Amino acid sequence: MGYSKPEKIIEITIGNGVKKTNYPAVQTMILGFEAGAFIALGYLLFIRVTGTLSGNLQGLSNLIGASVFPIGLILTLLAGGELLTGNMMAVPLARMAKRVTSGQVFKNWFLVTVSNFLGAVFVAYFFGHLVGLTETVPYLEKTISIAEHKLDASFLQAFISGIGCNWLVASAVWLSYGADDMTGKITGIWFPTMAFVAIGFQHVIANMFVIPAAIFSGHFTWLEYIHNFIPVFLGNAVGGTIFIAMAYWYAYKKDESNYSKSKVIQPVVKSNRVR
Repeated sequence: MGYSKPEKIIEITIGNGVKKTNYPAVQTMILGFEAGAFIALGYLLFIRVTGTLSGNLQGLSNLIGASVFPIGLILTLLAGGELLTGNMMAVPLARMAKRVTSGQVFKNWFLVTVSNFLGAVFVAYFFGHLVGLTETVPYLEKTISIAEHKLDASFLQAFISGIGCNWLVASAVWLSYGADDMTGKITGIWFPTMAFVAIGFQHVIANMFVIPAAIFSGHFTWLEYIHNFIPVFLGNAVGGTIFIAMAYWYAYKKDESNYSKSKVIQPVVKSNRVR
């Protein structure tokens, strides 16, 4: 399994950040919907494989669920998708390299946030609610328990948890960019993603599935969800932008002119590998 060193990964990531901001809005929305749905399907799988575990197996429930959840990010990065938490790392890094504007960063984040929400809620409503995959015993109890735990967190707790989450998720995206083949990419994605789920950190897109799924079952309110969305969104933004993008930008940049020779926004990537 070949891989790139961090100095090369930063070039690849900047190129991907530029490319993301140059997608037409419709393309961004379609890929964002796919990514939101993929993450939701990963969480639905988590609920379905852990909902029946009890007794002596209950202690392993979180680890078992965490081991299957990464399918969502694997599908997003390998099959194709625009995920907000990954873009909170790649697009700001392109901004630091002066390859995109601040306006392009926030436009991308807005479009991806909306489309991720639509994809996640689609899975929550049609598969979780109408099909009943999150509303039959014992899966309903598991769904409500997860949502309640997330909503019980204070603003500060949710914010800090969001930082930890995207520190790991953005690391997974970073590793996938540095791998040369599918096996390496899956391995790089799986371990950090599994870790954030097993720890219990809050992921803004995953929450777009599990909390609405609980709301559709008649528990909680959309106002309670908004109170969770804001701190988790901000925490994820800090985790991806500061703890990965900014940290590696200042650690590995050699000569800023290598990344910002021109302010013309073009999706140029030095590597010829498909991303």
